[in-house]
Amino acid sequence: MAASLSRAALSAAVLVVGYFLIPLEGAHPATWVWFVLALAGWAVVITRQVLAVSRSATPRLRAIEALGLAVPLLLVVFAPTYTALGRVDPTAFTEPVDKADALYYTVSVFATVGFGDIAPVSHTARVVTTLQMVLGLIAVGLIARVLVGAVSVADRRRDRKR
Repeated sequence: MAASLSRAALSAAVLVVGYFLIPLEGAHPATWVWFVLALAGWAVVITRQVLAVSRSATPRLRAIEALGLAVPLLLVVFAPTYTALGRVDPTAFTEPVDKADALYYTVSVFATVGFGDIAPVSHTARVVTTLQMVLGLIAVGLIARVLVGAVSVADRRRDRKR
């Protein structure tokens, strides 16, 4: 259990450090291409994680690791998008948004806290924020459901082998 939690925490830490190390020099049309590719990549990672859980000898622990990767990865997909939006249009949010602010905003939207200190103002910022809200809800519900199902499949497979 400790090893699974450690790997999940390490995955999250690597993603956040990577986010802060990636140079974001404003936005251009390729930003949206990267955003869509990152979302598609996130879906691929989730699919592979579900398969890994269903084939694991310790599916519950593997599911913890999968969640520890899936949620931070989704957050790190959205944060640079908000950073780019803030650089292209400083009025996109109620205040200027740098990398730290964008990550903070991404987490507060995902957690549905919404303190109100940073809010989307522009149409584009509202659309991206809405997309994050919807994907966040889907991610929590669907990933949890699919991972529970994958654990069940692995448990049944293990029981048949006994």
